[in-house]
Amino acid sequence: MTTYEVVAEGLGKRYGPTRALDRFDLAVPTGTVYGLLGPNGAGKTTAVRILTTLLRFDAGRATVAGFDVLRQPDEVRARIGLTGQYAAVDETLSGRQNLELFGRLFRLGRREARQRAAELLERFGLAEAASRSAGEYSGGMRRRLDLAASLIRTPRVLFLDEPTTGLDPRSRNQVWDLVRALVTEGTTVLLTTQYLEEADQLANRISVIDAGRVVAEGSPDELKSMTGGDRIEVVVRDAADLHLAARIVAPICGAEPERDPEIRQLSVPVADRVAGLVDVVRALDDAGIAVEDIGLRRATLDEAFLHLTGHRPDEAREPVGAGRKADVA
Repeated sequence: MTTYEVVAEGLGKRYGPTRALDRFDLAVPTGTVYGLLGPNGAGKTTAVRILTTLLRFDAGRATVAGFDVLRQPDEVRARIGLTGQYAAVDETLSGRQNLELFGRLFRLGRREARQRAAELLERFGLAEAASRSAGEYSGGMRRRLDLAASLIRTPRVLFLDEPTTGLDPRSRNQVWDLVRALVTEGTTVLLTTQYLEEADQLANRISVIDAGRVVAEGSPDELKSMTGGDRIEVVVRDAADLHLAARIVAPICGAEPERDPEIRQLSVPVADRVAGLVDVVRALDDAGIAVEDIGLRRATLDEAFLHLTGHRPDEAREPVGAGRKADVA
């Protein structure tokens, strides 16, 4: 039987006439990484702030770790960790001092805070830099320190709001490895991100949010299949053969190919990827059409996202709640 660490039902949040969340639903299974994707301004951060008790909602209900977000905020806060879009560490303090400070804020004793800081510095590969000012850390090191701070008390649920924004690929991979390790140890992770590769790599399931409402939900492969699944791509040697090649390919695949005359390419969805590819190769060869390149390609999460929302992930909607003070729960 599936259990859920985060549940939202019909959440609504307005900023004046603007709906930041509109009947927003979410169910995050225990022990998974759950991705929340959407264009800028779609409501991702608003949802995270509500679920972490930082913002009141206007309608619906939500529970985290089995506790009501509105009625039992202290119980929720005791069981979650949160890493926001920007590192929250004090750059004038050393890495060790930052973690010890967070430990004391979490009401650990002085000795326990020192011990926990040492454990996390070692785990996150920061032990050698522990005495250096955090202001001297690279972006990746600061992000790892920030993530370590959210784990002073091992949370049942960890909220990661665009945790790798601005990081180089190596640092991003390091954060991914740390997230995977946390889930293996039993932490449930809710991840918001604009990096679709990140969601593809980490998330077991994904909700796509647009205009404050979930428009699609499923595994990465299920979302990709919504764009038509696998495709055959053919590049003909002679641009003059493109029209004839399209007429040959269409009945084999049961769909009209998309044509790109500039690169002499056809692209068409196919149900049976292997049989379809073999049949296309044979038919084009029988027709005497020279092929420069041919292959199978799976739909990307980026294509699925664009298909579902009409936006690319970094395209911004009108900002919601700009300049307004947060209403803290």
